[in-house]
Amino acid sequence: MEIAIVLFVIAVIFVTQSVKVVPQQHAWVVERLGKYNGTLTPGLNFLMPFIDKVAYKHVLKEIPLDIPSQVCITRDNTQLQVDGILYFQVTDAMRASYGSSNYIVAISQLAQTTLRSVVGKLELDKTFEERDIINAQVVQAIDEAALNWGVKVLRYEIKDLTPPKEILHAMQQQITAEREKRALIAASEGRRQEQINIATGEREAFIARSEGEKQAAINNAQGEAASILAVAQATAQAIEQVAAAIRQPGGSEAVQLKVAEKAVEAYGKLASEATTTLVVPSNMTEVATLISSAMKMIQTQK
Repeated sequence: MEIAIVLFVIAVIFVTQSVKVVPQQHAWVVERLGKYNGTLTPGLNFLMPFIDKVAYKHVLKEIPLDIPSQVCITRDNTQLQVDGILYFQVTDAMRASYGSSNYIVAISQLAQTTLRSVVGKLELDKTFEERDIINAQVVQAIDEAALNWGVKVLRYEIKDLTPPKEILHAMQQQITAEREKRALIAASEGRRQEQINIATGEREAFIARSEGEKQAAINNAQGEAASILAVAQATAQAIEQVAAAIRQPGGSEAVQLKVAEKAVEAYGKLASEATTTLVVPSNMTEVATLISSAMKMIQTQK
């Protein structure tokens, strides 16, 4: 019974040492008697018990690595607190096992030194504007060195750039001044456009008023001309009718009678308006003479 138990334990140890199941997206490095023998792929794998052993286990997935925060000095001697995150992937399990004693530490340190070098070539304002360039240069520098470590650097992202409080306050003042400048420019442009609009409106209103006055003057002139023409035509027609009436039988006698009536009416008005003295012709035959003269004028007009 004891022998059977011992044999069972040996069999379990043998199976445990010889049969290995590797998960997906993993790679296990096998050493045989202390020397690299091969890399186990995902699935069922068999080893020689007590001779082969799994020395390293690597994850082939994309791994995010947080880069510790550090102080970088820019080209214009300004200190920046910079931290970031690095994404990498193991592509060669054998090199990742033997190329570096700790490739994660190596990548982290190389990322920090490369970042300090890249930031040192830029001025403070450029570091905020050219993050993509900084990220690309860091990835390029790390990727060249990481080939010997069996690691592929995929990308690097700066999480935060923190200048000193004094610089941050000065930048805030600069931003405020720039915004106030833009506001003043916008206000002046608004006032300028307002004045242009007012001047344009006044000019158009003046032109409209002058056009209206011009048209009104034309209309008044045309109305007066039409009125004068109508009066002249009416007067001419009246004169023609009077002349025609005079040429009729008894017309001359009617004119003499009308002139006499007007003369008598004129003397009557003079008598009513005079207060103390009334001047009358010494000889009333002068009235007949007046009527005779008027008739001669009418005869001449004929």
